[in-house]
Amino acid sequence: MRAALAALTAFAFVAPGAAGAAAPVPDAASVRALEARLPGLMRQANVPGVSVALIRDGRIYWQESFGMKDARQPVTDGTTFEAASLSKVVFAYIVLTLADQGKIDLDAPLTRYVDTPHVRDLKGDPRLAAITARVVLSHRTGFPDWRPTGGALAIHFPPGDHFSYSGEGYIYLQRAVEAITATPLEELARETVFKPLGMTNSAYVWRPDFEASTAIPHDKNRVAQPKKKRDAMAAYSLQTTAHDYALFLAALMKSPRKNTLAEMEQPQTRVPADCTVECFDKPTTLAPHLAWGLGIGLEKTAQGPALWHWGDNGAFKAYMVVYPRQRSGLVMFANSENGLTIANAVVKIALGSEQPALDWVLNNPS
Repeated sequence: MRAALAALTAFAFVAPGAAGAAAPVPDAASVRALEARLPGLMRQANVPGVSVALIRDGRIYWQESFGMKDARQPVTDGTTFEAASLSKVVFAYIVLTLADQGKIDLDAPLTRYVDTPHVRDLKGDPRLAAITARVVLSHRTGFPDWRPTGGALAIHFPPGDHFSYSGEGYIYLQRAVEAITATPLEELARETVFKPLGMTNSAYVWRPDFEASTAIPHDKNRVAQPKKKRDAMAAYSLQTTAHDYALFLAALMKSPRKNTLAEMEQPQTRVPADCTVECFDKPTTLAPHLAWGLGIGLEKTAQGPALWHWGDNGAFKAYMVVYPRQRSGLVMFANSENGLTIANAVVKIALGSEQPALDWVLNNPS
């Protein structure tokens, strides 16, 4: 384990693009360009509503909302969206905070902490003992993304061997964390993240006040879909605003880099060049400028190293990217199945940076 991590830490990312590219920092010109161009991008992609927040110097620099949250009402800065898998980044922050407090060992088998029905299909499988918080957060459990409906959970390769994105792993880790702390996820998130950061419009569970504020999801043809009122799921259930999530990203960049949170930014595993989800076969080709840290993706761009994640709850899409050295970045939410198709353009306009991570996601649909 230590040797593998040392090799990854020493791994030199191959940065795309020309050296000496401009710093990925939003300014007044990029704001004007977004305001002018984003409505057209949305029309072309058939995306009803979008909310974007930009971060500069570790603070929210600008936020704006565009289009419609449903058939009658516009998106506003108070409109909530499903953060989808951006939920995982907040949960990873919670887990690493617990590790700093000595409440969880990132490298201890989760079987030490919990005997949960979530993995009852694997009783007696010795490979289960190889699954740790570190293995879950870096997507190396061997689990599928989600088990077949009504089917059994399986381990498809030796845990820790290679990257294969899995929501199931996050739910397993959630159950362990809830057992360790004797606290439900929503309460943990509220006390660890939401209250300290002033994220008043965020929750992992459905709240009655979301009824009036929520964006309604739309399919690729702009047809409204039923809005799901979800239970607390670390992998995907966070309901939030672009403003709230930007507060979290700004705080993430301000966090001390000498504690466990610093490990979030350390490469734990390379990612396959041609697979994002359920990569059960050992990869033969690795993405040259991508890796995975603890709970977040890592990419090397011409503007420097960045942290990123994408979100896909079907008819809700999301994307975030931050550049820790420059303390800049953005988060974008869309209430459309087509939302990620405009994300690359949004990041390029706002930050002037290409996103090899988005190319990887869009070229390898799950």
